[in-house]
Amino acid sequence: MLHYEKIMQSIKLSITYLEASISALNQKDGDCFAHNLWRSAEELEYALFLFSMKFQDESDTFKWKPKSGINKRGSGLTLEAAKELLNESRKSMTNGNWLDAYKSAYIARYYLLELQEDLAKKKRETIKKK
Repeated sequence: MLHYEKIMQSIKLSITYLEASISALNQKDGDCFAHNLWRSAEELEYALFLFSMKFQDESDTFKWKPKSGINKRGSGLTLEAAKELLNESRKSMTNGNWLDAYKSAYIARYYLLELQEDLAKKKRETIKKK
């Protein structure tokens, strides 16, 4: 039961940081957006680590990929998609479907990583222009 509580808490925190990131994006606060995105990804990575300990024998994770073209949607829609996946993960855990919860969280991670890579790319381009 302790595993369940830790994973659930990390997913909830990840969602909270995602919501703060969405709010910062809407307010055009780039630093706050980046910080909350990073914190959300941090919590999600911890949850995925705990999931991986529970499913050590699972070989299906390499097949779990998001729909293509996620960075063409824009940051706001990508954040919303990640939030939706994390809410699905939370619901699946509540229903006892651990593998489905793991899969949803795992795919949400791709969305957050894509956003982080996009931020890093923009930062490098800004530095090059100076």
